[in-house]
Amino acid sequence: MAWDGDALAGQTEDVLERQQIAADARAVRGTSTPNERARSAKFESLRVSRSRLMTQLEAATNPSHRTVLERGLKSINDQMAEDETSLVTPRTVRADDSAT
Repeated sequence: MAWDGDALAGQTEDVLERQQIAADARAVRGTSTPNERARSAKFESLRVSRSRLMTQLEAATNPSHRTVLERGLKSINDQMAEDETSLVTPRTVRADDSAT
């Protein structure tokens, strides 16, 4: 499993940019709900974890260790992308939910 740092960095830059745009939009509105604060805290935690894994990956020489780090990095990137998608995609209301 080869690690394509340029593609991964580009993908992450896109996610971070969209997250920053969303944060800027909230700041302009001047409101921050508890849900938004929790989402922001989770994103910051993922960002710090991602940074730590990237640093470890740069120094890793053992193929097995690199594989574990790459999997962790992919997982974090997937979570960040999923959170980013949930910001854009509103929750759909099922017919039986609206009846209550």
